[in-house]
Amino acid sequence: MKIVLASASPRRRELLEQIGLAFEVSVSHVEEKTIAVEPGLVVEELSRQKAEVVLETLTCTEDVLVIGSDTVVSADGRILGKPSGEKDAVRMLERLSGRSHEVYTGVTLLYRTGGMSAAQVRQRIFHEMTKVDFYPMTQQEIADYVASGDCLDKAGAYGIQGLCARYIRGIEGDYHNVVGLPVGRLYQEMKELTG
Repeated sequence: MKIVLASASPRRRELLEQIGLAFEVSVSHVEEKTIAVEPGLVVEELSRQKAEVVLETLTCTEDVLVIGSDTVVSADGRILGKPSGEKDAVRMLERLSGRSHEVYTGVTLLYRTGGMSAAQVRQRIFHEMTKVDFYPMTQQEIADYVASGDCLDKAGAYGIQGLCARYIRGIEGDYHNVVGLPVGRLYQEMKELTG
């Protein structure tokens, strides 16, 4: 079975490599739009869109599993995606400083069997939520972190696995989910879907 990750995220690639999966990467380039407002439904919908776009481009005749994923941060019921720039990153970090928030990652698995002509597609769509608690950050700490550039391509303007780890008081749930992919659950869902 061929496995294709529908994401340009280096963190998701590292997580799949960590659990020993051989896979290819095909970026979806889909415009992310959804009418959903609840964070779990938002990430499920966006992950589905990414996976479907990539599956449509694949012409291989072997069985293929496409993994689509999307992550958002939710603070006080407000969704924080990737910051649009440094000012936006500062605003997000000020909102998260000294407080708890939730990280939602949606995953879509599309498993196509039977080649192109007699293709059958089965799917699994799910999301994981992890609660993250931040220590307070001073304005200078926020400015220094933003200046590092570590925050600009990450939901909520931070990466738990990088410099921002010094501000994490604790988490409830799956650490890997905060990095960008709940690989334990992903692996179990893959086994059930393709087994």
